[in-house]
Amino acid sequence: MHFDDGLYTWVTDLAHRAPGPLDTLISVWSDYGLALFAVLMVLAWWRTRPLGAARVSLALATPFIVVAAYVVNDVFKMAVHEQRPCQTLHTLTVEACPPLGDWSFPSNHAAIAAAAAVAVLLTDRVLGAIAVPAALLMGASRVWIGAHYPHDVVIGLLVGTAVALVLAPVARRAAPFVERLGDTRLRPLVSTR
Repeated sequence: MHFDDGLYTWVTDLAHRAPGPLDTLISVWSDYGLALFAVLMVLAWWRTRPLGAARVSLALATPFIVVAAYVVNDVFKMAVHEQRPCQTLHTLTVEACPPLGDWSFPSNHAAIAAAAAVAVLLTDRVLGAIAVPAALLMGASRVWIGAHYPHDVVIGLLVGTAVALVLAPVARRAAPFVERLGDTRLRPLVSTR
């Protein structure tokens, strides 16, 4: 039993009663929405090129920050071995329940989305204003489709945020390297000048 079993079943019951097109929309977002974060990372890199080496270095490091968040989150997942709520609570869910052994805690989708959102926000506030709500919606969608308990999502969001906040200053320290790239044929990657 988990403290949020009731909240999980309330959300999945609500999803079961929701109109089919809404469930389809949320399911598509939950399954493919991480692609939005890839687009936002590319846009952040493109928009920061005229803004200096520190911001460009963070933009270029964002995919690595996201991978690091995934790895850290997966270490937690492998250590905890929490079954999916759809396996233990046997509720009707929008999507088929992942198989046994596909652990629930914490949510990888939430961790990836949060790491990307925080790194994008630290790089470009305008794009961050899109990324942060999108990360929260990603987390909520994982509960809606029945794949995660709410606490899986909250912890996943916290893991992704923490990894991004720890690694962002490290990424900014690569600014001298990015400045040197500005004197090479790779200049279009790091500068518009």
